[in-house]
Amino acid sequence: MAKHTKAFMSRTVKKNQPTGVKYMTKNQMEYYMGAKLLEIGVEPKSAIYRWSVESKENDNEEVWTYAAYWGDSKEQLLQEEQASKDN
Repeated sequence: MAKHTKAFMSRTVKKNQPTGVKYMTKNQMEYYMGAKLLEIGVEPKSAIYRWSVESKENDNEEVWTYAAYWGDSKEQLLQEEQASKDN
């Protein structure tokens, strides 16, 4: 069985929430991702992380996705990012 080398976590956030609430949500997601990585035996400092934000159709909300990459996925992502920089 192949080992997992990436993890994702998403939350839906209202666009009109105060900045402090959004900041707390972001910090919670980072904390929970680190805990999840430890739970599956991955050192959180060895992973790289990326954020993405998508607006929802109703325009009042956005979906925040926090992604962690390690091992083969980390190497592949770094190569893709370097290739896109070079172009």
